[in-house]
Amino acid sequence: MKAIQTLMTFTDLGLSQPILQALEQKGYDTPTPIQAQAIPLVLQGRDLLGIAQTGTGKTAAFMLPSIDRLRRSEQGAPRRSCRMLVLAPTRELAGQIADAARDYGALSGLSTQSIVGGTSVGKDRQKMARGSDILVATPGRLVDMLDQKAMTLDRTEILVLDEADQMLDLGFIHALRHIVALLPKERQTLLFSATMPKAIKELAAKFLKNPAQVSVTPAATTAERVSQYVCHVSQPEKQALLTVSLQKGLESREIDRALVFTRTKHGADRVVRNLDKAGIRANAIHGNKSQPQRERALDEFRQGRVRVLVATDIAARGIDIPGVSHVFNFELPNVAEQYVHRIGRTARAGAEGMAIAFCAPDERDYLRGIERLTRQTLQPIPLPPSFRAEVERLGTTPAESNRQEHRRPQPRKQVEAKPAPNRGARPPQGGERSGARRGGGRRTSGGARAAR
Repeated sequence: MKAIQTLMTFTDLGLSQPILQALEQKGYDTPTPIQAQAIPLVLQGRDLLGIAQTGTGKTAAFMLPSIDRLRRSEQGAPRRSCRMLVLAPTRELAGQIADAARDYGALSGLSTQSIVGGTSVGKDRQKMARGSDILVATPGRLVDMLDQKAMTLDRTEILVLDEADQMLDLGFIHALRHIVALLPKERQTLLFSATMPKAIKELAAKFLKNPAQVSVTPAATTAERVSQYVCHVSQPEKQALLTVSLQKGLESREIDRALVFTRTKHGADRVVRNLDKAGIRANAIHGNKSQPQRERALDEFRQGRVRVLVATDIAARGIDIPGVSHVFNFELPNVAEQYVHRIGRTARAGAEGMAIAFCAPDERDYLRGIERLTRQTLQPIPLPPSFRAEVERLGTTPAESNRQEHRRPQPRKQVEAKPAPNRGARPPQGGERSGARRGGGRRTSGGARAAR
């Protein structure tokens, strides 16, 4: 499909006045590329396959025109059903999509509900007894509601699958097939994914009818405004490296907010405990945390009361928070595509960011897989001079790494990697600085605020 020319304002996209007024109240006036491409097609009623990284504004790309279409049809919310169904892989992402729907539809008179796992099933049944124009749900909870006959999908006009690749990674394919089988055959379906593996192509072929395809970046590429680095360090010494990096970055204000990724839930808790001992406030977010705990951790991170959040891949997928200047890959993901999603937490909506990967000797195959997938080579940086003192304080030694190694994956057959361009962020100088200053906040390159 030929690229659609980016329009200058939301007014040019054919959106109705109530939507434009809601955008004006939020301070949004210029569409992002994915919004400029997708909104006119969705308004036409086309099925859509969108390839876009997180942080490109894809929520508004499907929500704005869908609200407009629902508003113009002038039908009421059906009891025990919904007119628009949005499926998301995590509770956090579902909550943020629901919040966006309420904001964008504030002047359109549409109702929005969210049902996710980890909350009261009884309250969800009460919500759906009244029905809703827009329902945002995680697949597991929605299947539970359908199996309990608490609701139906026979009145649904629009289906959105957001972060479809992550839903497949989490094993939701059977739930998705079950849900889609209960939907009307005549509907509009929108599918968004940050990557385009074979499974997503097959899913799109089954669920979409003659879809238009829009893409603002090649599949599996990383955000252009993220400067990416790698620091080679033994596994037991990673905590010392993280502590030193955060201390210097937070004190110098080069780090606004930092996301730290671990591979396991217990690993996330261990990192938080060690940071706390070093005087660095941090929260953990993962699947073992209750929903109130997760919401509190996100709120404190969003408000800047706690500037470091340690997360696993599943829990962090829904994090869309302005001001995340740095992403630390404390442990490299064993699935290369997860790296793309991780560093997409920074450099959102026009801002710049920095991603630093800590690579142990037994993780080098993971690193090669990431570089092959993204077609970029991460720039090496040295250990900071104060690193050895912190290692001694923690009492860790390089020899311990032999007891912490994990199995290496087989290298993937990918195209040859090429050096990643420096996007303007400053790498650590002389090993002392852990990151660059953020520039521009949530602003597009032209200075205007962008809708998420």
